[in-house]
Amino acid sequence: MPLIRRVRGLFLALAVVAIAMTGAPDAKAVGTGGFWSCVPYARQVSDIRLSGDAWRWWTAAAGVYARGQAPREGAVLVFKQTSKLRQGHVAVVRKVLNSRYILVDHANWDRGRRKGRVDQAVGIRDVSPNNDWSAVRVWYTPVGNFGTTRYPTHGFIYSKTTSAPAVRRISAGARVIPVSVPKPAHLGMPSP
Repeated sequence: MPLIRRVRGLFLALAVVAIAMTGAPDAKAVGTGGFWSCVPYARQVSDIRLSGDAWRWWTAAAGVYARGQAPREGAVLVFKQTSKLRQGHVAVVRKVLNSRYILVDHANWDRGRRKGRVDQAVGIRDVSPNNDWSAVRVWYTPVGNFGTTRYPTHGFIYSKTTSAPAVRRISAGARVIPVSVPKPAHLGMPSP
């Protein structure tokens, strides 16, 4: 029994030190129980400072941030409002793999027990007929593929900095789901 208490005490002390060293996320960004929604998460890890429902970000960015149809690291991809995405969705581009595939970090994509969690390095495939990122499919780790749902998007909001900012990672206080980054073969791409 005393050994268990010591181990618990040591674990708690290490957790406090780790949080102090990494810095806690913005209190407004984390909902009850440590759950994240996509908007505060995207605002926290990118240089885009907008608020409101995710689908409204596209209009809110007009005249404030550059917008476009090509992915860039650090940009925010804005999903349109649909029956499945009643508030839209936003995701921060982590890496551009090629003209049709990107990896993003985003929050609150899942349902059920995974709702409100942060997913990092999630594959997104452009399935628009004109390669303009107006429709995408999102890698869904629980089923191990992109699925068949096509999500309409507005496009990308770009950071005001001249070069793409390094996307900040949030881990303290967030429920981060380690995801297996899809290999090129999983994305339907030839291996390098």
